[in-house]
Amino acid sequence: ELSDILPVAVALAKEAGGIILQAYTDGKSAETKEGNSTDLVTETDQAVEKLVFGRLRFAFPEHGFIGEESVAAGEKAILTDSPTWIVDPIDGTTNFVHGYPFVCISIGLVDAHKPVLGVVYNPILDELYTAIVGKGALLNGQSLPLRSLSHIPKLSEALVATEFGSDRSDVPLSVKTQGMHALTAATAGAAHGIRATGSAALNLSMVARGSCDAYWECGVHVWDVAAGIVILQEAGGRV
Repeated sequence: ELSDILPVAVALAKEAGGIILQAYTDGKSAETKEGNSTDLVTETDQAVEKLVFGRLRFAFPEHGFIGEESVAAGEKAILTDSPTWIVDPIDGTTNFVHGYPFVCISIGLVDAHKPVLGVVYNPILDELYTAIVGKGALLNGQSLPLRSLSHIPKLSEALVATEFGSDRSDVPLSVKTQGMHALTAATAGAAHGIRATGSAALNLSMVARGSCDAYWECGVHVWDVAAGIVILQEAGGRV
């Protein structure tokens, strides 16, 4: 039962969050991933993923596992119909390195290719988002969304979350720039405002809580959104 699995994921997120918070306070350095100076990895990313997957493999040996740092190290991301844990140990690594407090661990469970459980925890702000499919979404135990949502008929009335992301090569950057132009140009009916937390999981969570009206980004990975999608959908949002 997902209701029995959620406490395991929450406890892990809190334990990992303690490691992240300590390293954030200490001010950890980072290395760049091969060929991309904007995609960072720290020892904390790797330590947190090792901790989380070690515990999850012990508790759920029959499940599959996909992690950002494991894939970066050469493992293949294989998603089958079996329950699969998808983890981003630190979503917002650049924020983490610079001391910008939008940092989280994202733990998602996918079953038959559908996200069914999500935990997103920001240990810097002590904000814990949780959701189980069909059971609603919570922020620190309070039902989401936090504020009543009204229909937004026009882009010009919407606050939109977005990101440039870590892939700044010419073609992806051109697509992202065109998207940003469409969101911000007066001739295109500019959005009321755009915001970027630097974390896909937190952007989705900000829409779920009712603080943003939409989130647009291209080039995200499965570990960026697996948990956040459940949280957003269970708060009444659409993907």
